[in-house]
Amino acid sequence: MIYRSSPVIKKLDKPVLTYRDVPYKAALIFNAGVAKFGGRYVMVFRNDYGSMEEHKLEGTSIGLAFSDDGIKWDVQPKPCFEMHDDEICRAYDPRLTVIDGRCYMCFAVDTRHGLRGGIAVTDDFEKFDVLSLSAPDNRNMVLFPEKIGGYYCRLERPMPVYSRGGRDRFDTWMSFSPDMRFWGDSKLVLKVEDVSFANDKVGPGAPPIKTEKGWLTTFHAVVRDDSFGKNGWEATWKKQYYAGLMLLDLEDPSKVIGISKEPLIATDQAYERENGFRCDVIFPGGMLLEPSGEVKIYYGASDTYECMASADVNDLIALCLK
Repeated sequence: MIYRSSPVIKKLDKPVLTYRDVPYKAALIFNAGVAKFGGRYVMVFRNDYGSMEEHKLEGTSIGLAFSDDGIKWDVQPKPCFEMHDDEICRAYDPRLTVIDGRCYMCFAVDTRHGLRGGIAVTDDFEKFDVLSLSAPDNRNMVLFPEKIGGYYCRLERPMPVYSRGGRDRFDTWMSFSPDMRFWGDSKLVLKVEDVSFANDKVGPGAPPIKTEKGWLTTFHAVVRDDSFGKNGWEATWKKQYYAGLMLLDLEDPSKVIGISKEPLIATDQAYERENGFRCDVIFPGGMLLEPSGEVKIYYGASDTYECMASADVNDLIALCLK
């Protein structure tokens, strides 16, 4: 089935950031984290650099950009975060959450012995203190913007291949921490089978925003179909990614109190469907609630561009409670 974005969503007519906007080596600009910090919008974005023309990639860095309006971005002259050593291969897919006046960044790390999720904190985006790295295999971590019941909370997506049938079948979980370093008391939040537009995996998207009705948060939902053919740079691409939306209980955020029945964001724009690394991919990574009630949603498209859509917060809540 081919889905379209929800009618409550308004998209821009072009991406907000591409490799052409970056003043250093860049190719694929996507899966960014966005926050309001220090009186302005700040974005950290994944940059898989190499050659767009030759369809070759060489490495990954995390770039930095600032904005006065959340639409036009000033990319800084160099990457702000990289991790490389004998064990760690790269860091990528950043997410930003401001907690008690400090900016925390969740990110994924590829290592020689598994994929790990990390959390770092910064006050200036020049120096980052890495607070924790998970055991393999865990990723797509996002933090709630305040403690709940005295604990920091994060959504995450472990990757249990053997216990879920020997293939992708990944669900959304939640863990808690007293200090942002030690995480546990994990709970299952959203199962693949709970989502009508997923058969492969579901996981966190953007960090949650607080509303009167509950914690509003996006998630990524993946459909796998072996009949899909070549759809991007790769010889075959057998998945479609959508952005979903759910509402979590304010006091017990492991409890889902509402969920969108259809995707919130799908690939229905030319720049989301054509000439990308992996077409038909939507991956939400940032969501900001403005004083006007407008919600800005930032998402990667086709693993190639960073895009933005907007909607009214009450319309989004209504989608979850239908």
